[in-house]
Amino acid sequence: MAIDLRAAFENEPPVLDFIWPGFLAGTVGALVAPGATGKSFWALEAAMSIACSVAGGDLVGLTPAHTGRVVYLAGEDPPPALMCRIHAIGKHLNQQAREAITENLTLEPIMGQRMNVMDNRHLARVIEFCGDARLIVLDTLSRIHCLDENSNGDMARLVGTLEHVAASTGASILYLHHVSKGSAREFQTDQQQAARGASALIDNARWCGFVAKMTEKEAECLSDHPYDRQPIGNDRRGHFVRFGVSKQNYDATPLDRWYSRQGGGVLLPVELVEARQESNKKVWRGCA
Repeated sequence: MAIDLRAAFENEPPVLDFIWPGFLAGTVGALVAPGATGKSFWALEAAMSIACSVAGGDLVGLTPAHTGRVVYLAGEDPPPALMCRIHAIGKHLNQQAREAITENLTLEPIMGQRMNVMDNRHLARVIEFCGDARLIVLDTLSRIHCLDENSNGDMARLVGTLEHVAASTGASILYLHHVSKGSAREFQTDQQQAARGASALIDNARWCGFVAKMTEKEAECLSDHPYDRQPIGNDRRGHFVRFGVSKQNYDATPLDRWYSRQGGGVLLPVELVEARQESNKKVWRGCA
């Protein structure tokens, strides 16, 4: 149906519905990171934030305006590993939040099932299964297709198919994806084009977030102790990851935020401050 231009000129526009700040409902987004960084934990905790209709379930601090059913299709991990993650996250949730998440989150292991959304039969099953979802998480993108990730034409078709799922269900689609080897080697995993494969994967998505490991330099100039402001240091930097947004089309880009890795891999927000280091009786403020 064509846009009514006269009505658009004369009437107040509709209020945009965001899954979380910047990620518009009914669109396709990406979360990009190297392997073993924490993107699956972040995505699972984000899924719980959207699924939880009571206080206490928003561990990653997304503050969603609306909640609803979430379908998480887990293609990389077997059920026992997923159970371990759920148990670890559950230690940080109250009973009411657990019940609400249980009601609204469907975690479906698809490892080994050779799902292919480019196959019409598989696509129809996904649309039917996710018909009333607000958010669909695909972990990871490589597990749900058989196309050439280095082909812009193939990846444009793939993202277009995910947009069809979004249009058919009303849900937003978040796919998880790995960075290229070059981006990881150059410590540029927070850049918009850090994703592995064709540029269409991110160019055609409407939102892109990243999870990045703390670098040695960041460990030298940041502290998790606001009083003495001692640097985190290289031996502890593995406990922290940075989340940010490298692309969004419908809102201002938010500031990056830090998470500390808890027992079992759970990510919780943490406030980091600029570290103070004494060198020749001068205060070094090295993050510049």
